[in-house]
Amino acid sequence: MITSIIGREFEIECLKKYIDSNKSEFIAIYGRRRIGKTFLVKELFEGKFSFRITGRENADLRDHLAGFSYAMFDYFGEQAMYANWTEAFRALSKAVEKQKEGTKIIFIDELPWFDTHKSKFTSALEYFWNNWAYYRSDIKLIVCGSATSWMLNKVINARGGLHNRVTHKMLMSPFSLKEVEQYFRRNGFNYEREEIIDSYMAVGGVAYYLTLFDNDKSVAENINKLCFRKGGELVDEFEKLYKSLFKKSDNHIAVINAIGKVGKGMTRLDIVSTTGIRNNGNLSTVLKELESCEFIRSYLPFGKSRKDKLYQLIDQFSLFYLRFMNGKAGFGNNHWQQMIGGGEYNAWSGYAFETACLHHIDQMLDGLGISGMLNTACSWAYRPTEAAKSNPDLDEDLRKGAQIDLLIDRKDKTITMCEMKYSSTEFEIDKAYDKHVQERIRIFKKVTKTKKSVSLAYVTPCGLVDNMYARKSIRQITAENLFK
Repeated sequence: MITSIIGREFEIECLKKYIDSNKSEFIAIYGRRRIGKTFLVKELFEGKFSFRITGRENADLRDHLAGFSYAMFDYFGEQAMYANWTEAFRALSKAVEKQKEGTKIIFIDELPWFDTHKSKFTSALEYFWNNWAYYRSDIKLIVCGSATSWMLNKVINARGGLHNRVTHKMLMSPFSLKEVEQYFRRNGFNYEREEIIDSYMAVGGVAYYLTLFDNDKSVAENINKLCFRKGGELVDEFEKLYKSLFKKSDNHIAVINAIGKVGKGMTRLDIVSTTGIRNNGNLSTVLKELESCEFIRSYLPFGKSRKDKLYQLIDQFSLFYLRFMNGKAGFGNNHWQQMIGGGEYNAWSGYAFETACLHHIDQMLDGLGISGMLNTACSWAYRPTEAAKSNPDLDEDLRKGAQIDLLIDRKDKTITMCEMKYSSTEFEIDKAYDKHVQERIRIFKKVTKTKKSVSLAYVTPCGLVDNMYARKSIRQITAENLFK
């Protein structure tokens, strides 16, 4: 049992299976920076590496080859200066061949940093794998990199010599709420689940961000320290994050800034109009890379066609940064505590909780008892035209607009409408709110003409106040469900 690793059960199971296979494996691990890629590999295989090296940011070819030479000496006792990468990888293959029989784990961390200008690193790596490692059965080549665009284009989806050579790709995702809770518990924090949700809404489940929390401070105090005090560790994180992931990050940041202002997302044409980015293959690449790293999601609103696909920002830290931090550092000791409960905070917390729920759809489906069937999560909105609004002959409901933040379109002839409401205490449904919800359901049925039945579920951290309106709700999903 690997007790030092939080969560990652699926990734651990997969990596162990790949290492134990009877053929050579080329395993590419990618994901946003500081998510725990290196930590996972080192914790699992420390002491078992046949060779390990880490690339250095902004180092040149000469420095990288020198580092490779030092690593060769550390692992094999062989020291020589290499003229190029082909020579370096040949020396590595010859050194490994001298080792006794058994699995040979070769770990190259921060792989993209080795690919400096005119270094011919990728061609040497291709030759190393295609003409040597691939033909053996004992080589387990693990490569990691935070520069996602490079990892996707040069390794995972490569069109050159590494085309279809990666045997396994692995995206490292942020922690779930349960894993964040496990981290805090293991490190002496006494946060209740409502406080853990607060931390998740602000910084998400990024492992490194959590390590910056002090266990003698509240969640609000930690957020203030990291995000608003001069010199806070996360004050400059936004641009560093995107620049580290994407080689030409300006368009990625422009897309994030644009869709971050529209809660339910933007169409591709809306993104083009807002950002000025050309509607071509480069934009497709930007959107694909952002979605691959789980910064955004794409989905079809209920009843819409492919041209109506929406792109929605779902990265918790990016949402928090754009709302509160962008150009606003150095507020002092208690800025965030003073924001809590205010109008801007309440508007943000409602949407931030919704996006946190989107990261836990599986847990919500389990709470609804429908995890075993095919379900589609989407939103829905109806905006009547000006003519429709003023048409007295039109059904009164169809003269009104309506929006539903999350629908679960189920294969059992049912649609579940999810009302996600952030509250630090039990949420109370009063007569007016119940009327509002029932009106939206009614409009939805009339506009979509769906033949499916519509059920209602409330998603709230602390559940609902027990009253006549709460009892009308078929399902309640609480923190207990979200933390499973």
